[in-house]
Amino acid sequence: MEFIRRKMKTIVFLNALATVVWCAPSLCDPEDEFLGIFCKEPEPEQPKCMDIMMNYCDDMSYTHTVFPNILGHRTREEAELGPEYLLVSVVHNLLNGECTPDIRMLGCSVLVPRCEKEKVLKPCRSTCEAVRKNCYHAFEGIEMAWPYFLDCDRFFVSDQEGCYDPLEGLRAIQEERNTPEKPHTVIQFSYQSNAQMNSILKKTAARCPEIAMTYSIGRSVEGKDLLVIEFSNNPGVHELLEPEMKYIGNMHGNEVLGRQLLIYLAQYLCSEYLLGNRRIQTLINTTRIHILPSMNPDGYELAAAEVQDTIDPENDEAQNYNSWTLGRGNAQNIDLNRNFPDLTTIVYSRRRHRRFRSNHIPIPDAYWFGKVAPETYAVMKWIRSFPFVLSANFHGGELLVSYPYDLSKHPLEQKMFSPTPDEQVFKQIARTYADAHATMSEGNSGRCENFGSIGQDGIINGAWWYSFAGGMQDFNYLHTNCFEVTVELGCDKFPAEEELYTGWKDNKEALLTFMESVHRGIKGIVKDEDGNGIKGARISVRGIRHDITTAENGDYWRLLTAGIHILTASAPGYTRAMKKIHLPARLQKAGRVDFVLQKAVVEPDMEEDYRIPSMGTYEHFDPYNQFERYTISEQNQNGEEGQEKPWWWSYFSHAHGSTPTWLLRN
Repeated sequence: MEFIRRKMKTIVFLNALATVVWCAPSLCDPEDEFLGIFCKEPEPEQPKCMDIMMNYCDDMSYTHTVFPNILGHRTREEAELGPEYLLVSVVHNLLNGECTPDIRMLGCSVLVPRCEKEKVLKPCRSTCEAVRKNCYHAFEGIEMAWPYFLDCDRFFVSDQEGCYDPLEGLRAIQEERNTPEKPHTVIQFSYQSNAQMNSILKKTAARCPEIAMTYSIGRSVEGKDLLVIEFSNNPGVHELLEPEMKYIGNMHGNEVLGRQLLIYLAQYLCSEYLLGNRRIQTLINTTRIHILPSMNPDGYELAAAEVQDTIDPENDEAQNYNSWTLGRGNAQNIDLNRNFPDLTTIVYSRRRHRRFRSNHIPIPDAYWFGKVAPETYAVMKWIRSFPFVLSANFHGGELLVSYPYDLSKHPLEQKMFSPTPDEQVFKQIARTYADAHATMSEGNSGRCENFGSIGQDGIINGAWWYSFAGGMQDFNYLHTNCFEVTVELGCDKFPAEEELYTGWKDNKEALLTFMESVHRGIKGIVKDEDGNGIKGARISVRGIRHDITTAENGDYWRLLTAGIHILTASAPGYTRAMKKIHLPARLQKAGRVDFVLQKAVVEPDMEEDYRIPSMGTYEHFDPYNQFERYTISEQNQNGEEGQEKPWWWSYFSHAHGSTPTWLLRN
């Protein structure tokens, strides 16, 4: 009996257990209903409002959020480990304080959305669009794509759908301070890396899009962009009769003040134009200005790294780095100011030829069999692509302006006065900068004691100072219409940071006055009888064996000193036209001199004027296409995997989960 009672208890227990198991909610299986088994789906857990506990989002105008958030992060911990929150936490440093806290708070509105009555409130699309409009240029400046989680159409809603302004707290603070925004540029007088320099130039262009743009003319040996910023009232377009000029800095990587001055100049031009400075507005509205702050970014990087190594906080003298060699050349150790075609020797060898002119001299084929640096190649193509009238390149080691020729006319004389046919024009150009500089034109002795006497009033003929071949300013004059001088900015090639502001003050007026001087001399248009501009027509000045040629639409500019000049305009297939002009000494802008040429049969002796016998043609550039790789194939041969990542990539390369490739621009 006892056995039977135990057995019955066991059966009752198992039946009860079976009932419990049967009644417990189970996961639904598609086959359960077919078997007659009915189950109940577990109800999802309702989201609940909770306190914001993320450090970089604790100053929002609301205090409660909810998870999952708008991006799908299920917990606060998951959101904090994501690259989106990492970007929010470092965006102030990446953008150098620009557009913050706007960007940070906009990101927080998606990562920790507002929660009221256990429901998510989405941020307003109008706020997102306003921030994107004002701050997109800041991301362009550091070559970063606009973050996907700030997509205004995807994660933000319209006012009609019910939204809130995530920046309302920030706006309230700004209204209390009552500080209306005014156009301004904060110039930071410190050295920048190459990436930071490019960022500043791009941000400046984005801040003044109506008058500025950036473009690259090529890459250095190590693949760094040779970035130019252009200023004009119609950037990217050559306007009829508007002269073009250029500034080039940092040709020698360890001579850095010019690089810094051109960075500051770009910011100054943008700022003063917005502020209504009439002088700057007139300059930009009438001139097309091109600024290349660094022609040798690889050399600069090497020199800057050496400076960092030599800085010793306990030794003031260690901070005055002034190496004459390290970083001077490019990454191939080529001195770029000795790497241009030596056209000056050709001038000297042919100057007694009756019809010889010292302009638009073709590049000898033999030059292309030598070592041509990619930086040199890029600048030569650039110079040939724009109708530059005036130029200056900046160096360090002395305080003066030197002008062509740089190569002595006697092969055995290292210091010999060797003037161009435009000696008086070049002296006027050089004095323009030296006289406007704070101290350059004071005295006539070699103040840096590097090359002896510097001539009179801070200017000197290059070959009289010291002679060398393959220089850039000689190439500009002999191969194109451009008149270029070399500005030596001081004894220290790499001055201490605390001296940069003084350097800017000393040179600012000279930089502006020199740009304005491009409007000296004469300008005009050479047309045919139907009123069409003639490209490539020559403008000759009696007594000066150096002609200039007209641009695409027949316009030209000819720098000249005051006085009486006899001009001749000529072109193949047209008769010559001659005019006598008088340029007053106090003329503030270029005199207008137009020509109309009539069709004519080309005379054999006239045709010969347009070339130098047995030297090829001007269009003969890189005839074997052996250096075109500098601009095309060499940059892509390693594929996307070998592509250089931007400087900020290290912030995210070790982020939790997958790396945020959505930040990389295509």
